[in-house]
Amino acid sequence: MTAVQKRIFINKLALVFSTLSAVIALAFLFWILGVLVMKGVSALNWNIFIYEGAPPGYAESGLKHALVGQLILVGMATGVGVPLGILAGTYLSEYGKNSKLANTIRDISDIMMSAPSIVIGAFVYAVVVIPMGHFSAWAGAIALAIMMMPIILRTTDDMLQLVPGTLREAAFALGAPKYKVIMDVVYRGAKAGILTGVLLGVARVAGETAPLLFTSFNDNFFTTDLNQAMPSLTVTMFNYATSPYEDWQQLGWAAAFILSMFILGLNILGRLILLTRKKGK
Repeated sequence: MTAVQKRIFINKLALVFSTLSAVIALAFLFWILGVLVMKGVSALNWNIFIYEGAPPGYAESGLKHALVGQLILVGMATGVGVPLGILAGTYLSEYGKNSKLANTIRDISDIMMSAPSIVIGAFVYAVVVIPMGHFSAWAGAIALAIMMMPIILRTTDDMLQLVPGTLREAAFALGAPKYKVIMDVVYRGAKAGILTGVLLGVARVAGETAPLLFTSFNDNFFTTDLNQAMPSLTVTMFNYATSPYEDWQQLGWAAAFILSMFILGLNILGRLILLTRKKGK
């Protein structure tokens, strides 16, 4: 076998193994989605959206309390994490550049993105829940916001750096102050990428359970009191799916389906926005 034939053989072998690995991964993905869709769709009904949690055996039992609680927690986290993440990313790209402080912040952000969520939950439990003396929606939102910020920060930083420097120079040449250049030129050029980062950040925290166990805990009844334990779809799903009661297990599958479709939809929307941006260039 010549050297050329050997390289061709190795290339084909690598291609076969790569394709096989991709097929196996996709098979598991579709298997999981298939089971989730079959069990989740069969468990869906209008009672889920009308009624709150009830003891096992009650027909009038649903997930309204968990759905509203999840929206409150994710909404509060988004309200905190998105502005802070975008502002921090703007500082790194437009002011910090490649300074030592900016690079240190980038390294810390990368570490935070890979930090286990349960560690963040334990941290917020120590600094928020214990001093307050009780679980609360505030603590849950803080934990989710901490997890969201590094994703948005890094995405904003990367997207702003992709905006050509000539656009900034042209705006400066016209006499525009730096804040106007950032708001009207840089943000406008990177808005699709920033929006994608926000969607991915929301999708990242929307499916978290571990940090909420330490912070907002859970409640099987409807509440909007932010100073008390707040129900969430993720923790409710865990409790219902692992319970010995069949009707609660059905609600757990319905919760898993709703949550998965929401997160999948956000990820697909983010990819579509990036694809549209690339086609528009």
